Amino acid sequence: MSNMRTLGLIGGTSWHSTIHYYQNINQSINEHFGNNSNPPLILFNLNHAVIHQHQKENHWDKIAELVIDAGERLQKAGAEALLLCANTTHKVYESVSKTMAIPILHIADATANAIQQQGLRKVCFIGTKFTMMEDFVTNRISKHDIEVITPVGSEKLEELHRIIHQELVLGNIISSSKDFVLNCIQEMVDQGAEGVILGCTEFPILIQATDLNIPIFDTVKVHTKAAFDFILDQ
Repeated sequence: MSNMRTLGLIGGTSWHSTIHYYQNINQSINEHFGNNSNPPLILFNLNHAVIHQHQKENHWDKIAELVIDAGERLQKAGAEALLLCANTTHKVYESVSKTMAIPILHIADATANAIQQQGLRKVCFIGTKFTMMEDFVTNRISKHDIEVITPVGSEKLEELHRIIHQELVLGNIISSSKDFVLNCIQEMVDQGAEGVILGCTEFPILIQATDLNIPIFDTVKVHTKAAFDFILDQ
């Protein structure tokens, strides 16, 4: 237990999913040791309202500055690696990682590893409009010889984005929104998707394994598995 490595979490985007990061990492370490051993975690909670406003204004440089500041504070506090507790935050991964003296465990690498373990070659991806319209997450997954498809049509992308930012980040679960998300996924299953990536860390609040007949890749779970491996140096 004394050899566990210290991990810094950059969360708050949103705090609802950050709770699951914290819970999953602690639970996995508890189960590994078979007792109530807790890992050395340090959390920096970003102000999601500020982040969201910068996103709407396309000020990703300002978001990068906030994440870099958080990362530097965590480094000084003793973190040996960082976790960005959201998919969309990885849009600034490249600029942030260049300034850090410690590694950042990328959510796309963890997701690709989980997909490969199940032997799938084609999956669908849902997330914010940033992660669906841009390729800073999906392209990194595709480099692992995995085809990734996203919903077609700007109206679908905007509605998925709205559900995340106007409902899920506030902890609101609305049945009609769940039906919409499941219909979007089914359309991509009809196009040959063998599994679905919940590419927003809020979607697991809405979609559970029992809702679908294909494998679900919960990016919170796969990312926290990478955290578990890092902490125990596996």
